[in-house]
Amino acid sequence: MNVEELVRDTLREQAAQQPPVPPGFADRVLGVRRRRRTRRLASVAVAAAAVVAVGAGVPLLDSGRKNDVRPSRVLYSGDVRAHPDQSPPRDLIGAGKSVLAAYYTTRVVPQTAGLAIGERTYRLLNPGTGRYEKDTRWSVVAVAPGLRTAAVLERKLPAARIGLLDLATGEVERWIPVSHGVAGLAFSRDGSRLVATTYSGNPDTFAKIANAHTGRFVWGPRFGSTPRTGFEILDVASGRGTWARVAPDRAVQGREDFAFGRAGDLLYGRVVGPRDGMEQFYDGAGRKVAAPGNERHLRWDVGARLSPDGRLAAWGLVAEPHGTSYSSIRDPLTGREITRVRGAELLAWADDKRLIAWERDPHAELYRPRLVLVTIGSTKVVPLSGYQNWDEDHPSGYWQPVFAER
Repeated sequence: MNVEELVRDTLREQAAQQPPVPPGFADRVLGVRRRRRTRRLASVAVAAAAVVAVGAGVPLLDSGRKNDVRPSRVLYSGDVRAHPDQSPPRDLIGAGKSVLAAYYTTRVVPQTAGLAIGERTYRLLNPGTGRYEKDTRWSVVAVAPGLRTAAVLERKLPAARIGLLDLATGEVERWIPVSHGVAGLAFSRDGSRLVATTYSGNPDTFAKIANAHTGRFVWGPRFGSTPRTGFEILDVASGRGTWARVAPDRAVQGREDFAFGRAGDLLYGRVVGPRDGMEQFYDGAGRKVAAPGNERHLRWDVGARLSPDGRLAAWGLVAEPHGTSYSSIRDPLTGREITRVRGAELLAWADDKRLIAWERDPHAELYRPRLVLVTIGSTKVVPLSGYQNWDEDHPSGYWQPVFAER
């Protein structure tokens, strides 16, 4: 018996010792925003050592219950749960503090000859079975840290109320009425507050545009203005909130939801400007303010933002030598580059040294990324998912990941 076989058998025995429980713990976890994928990315994922393929299930999210253990092909090492043969994912993916809580696809539903609505369909992680399950009830979903409560909006946007979904039962515990129509949701870092972005119309309106590569007309985001009107900050426990108007801005286009900054006292949203990834901060009254010192150099289009300890800032793609891609890690106070890490797009921090990223299939003519785990100080990557099947003319099959903290 070689070393790999010995490790595999040991892991199988450990997994088999976990007491199974009846399936049936209900679902649901969230969805947030997508980012533009028009940038050229190039990379090749390198399988990391010490990650062993096993034929048994592993303990899943611990929500105070025993875990459902079911056979599946999974790669794991320590706190990493990976399924590099699955795209879209069917089973739990996560590393360190971050979990792929959900993912969604978007389909275009024509309304007139020249206008359409983009509708999301979520696949949500069931914490009892560790599998992603389709849920067509919601147009927008946000999950609180801890994976116990999700905020949801019904299909018609803007919505007149927000549901608080119990992830253990799959039922809405209560509805929070809002004074202005809502189409975007985001929790604060501690999960105690919720920012609801308000709109006067559906922000996911599409128009027919010419494909730059084929010349054919396809559905794409409608630019030129935004129906965004402001935001309401809600206390989750009481449901009470205060709405603030945000003045129209030509730099804001289409859907631009608000999110809480790191400290939780300010909000930010994307703006269109001379550089990619620009964002604007606002105070609780909807007034524009300067970005906090440790967020001044962050990019809207890099989801990972600050490391858990706040000492490092994830930044954008900076180099693609020899078919691999590297992103910048910077000092959040000065913007100075500290080092570079593998990965074309940094999505979430697993801990203060590891991040989950998109990494492109270098052999594909079209953009086909997969989720990988990268480590500062190492050139190796650990594949977490299979490659996307990307079609520029039919992007509805492209799944958008949604990460949440355990």
